[in-house]
Amino acid sequence: MGRDRLNIDELFKFYYRPLCLYATHYVQDVETAKDIVQDCFSSLWEKMNDEKSCEVSNMKAYLYVMVKNRSLDYLSQENLFKSGVSFTDLEETLLDEEVEERSVMEARMWTAIDALPERCREVFLLHKRDGLKYQEIAEKFHISVHTVDSHIQKAFRLIREGAYKVYLFFFN
Repeated sequence: MGRDRLNIDELFKFYYRPLCLYATHYVQDVETAKDIVQDCFSSLWEKMNDEKSCEVSNMKAYLYVMVKNRSLDYLSQENLFKSGVSFTDLEETLLDEEVEERSVMEARMWTAIDALPERCREVFLLHKRDGLKYQEIAEKFHISVHTVDSHIQKAFRLIREGAYKVYLFFFN
């Protein structure tokens, strides 16, 4: 049981964020996506502790299919499908490996952004996420435009390096 606990913890740490991003492509709501993924991990935990639990040969595929199915169930229950859209239409659009890979890449990027030094992260997000110009950021933090540029360049470098390290850690 201790080994199962360790495995579920590792699975959660590695797959939670990409699975949330993946579910968001379906349900279009971050909080709902988080709930769906947490429910999936709860179900997995129960299965791992069940005496009759079956072995899963490809945990990544199993989790993504589970999240997809729960997302589709949610959409069906909430009547969120537009008229004329079928499950097969949605599958063709969203089940493409690109969506799964994109969710993994987004998760790696956000993990790298989260690891940036605080001021560097703030400056980077104000510019890239919020669309503020260098001058506006400089005025907000009472720093020079050159310092803003330095923070953004540093952020890009650290994000590239950080995302690569995360990739190497989990995929090698």
